Amino acid sequence: MTSETIAVASDHAGFKFKEKLKDVLEGMGYTVLDLGTYSELSVDYPDFADAVAHALENGSAKRGVAVCGTGTGIALAANRHRNVRAVVCHNTTEARLARQHNDANVIAFGARTMGIETSTDALKAFLETEFEGGRHIRRLAKYS
Repeated sequence: MTSETIAVASDHAGFKFKEKLKDVLEGMGYTVLDLGTYSELSVDYPDFADAVAHALENGSAKRGVAVCGTGTGIALAANRHRNVRAVVCHNTTEARLARQHNDANVIAFGARTMGIETSTDALKAFLETEFEGGRHIRRLAKYS
């Protein structure tokens, strides 16, 4: 059981998907900080990417999950923030390597491009994998 808080957010396209991922996270023992959206009414994904980024920046959450139609837009918007390393992951290998090599702290999914089972597996790999450090620290230092 973990006490870690995970920030989650989506746009309208990802709303139902986000709700399913929240259940997965809670089932794994995580505390979920739901930053919206709360319906399928049209909204702008950058607002929700910003919400996840701010939660990481202010310490409300250590990691985040972001969902839009493809995952790309919300990841790009989240990455505008200095200490966010958001990645779109389509499988467990990408999720695991994003954590091991890039110390990714936000995983993004495309509700229109992925199935919930594959996303659930990738999310679990993302959360269970530690950053390797070592040679990767030098590379991450070049982000700032």
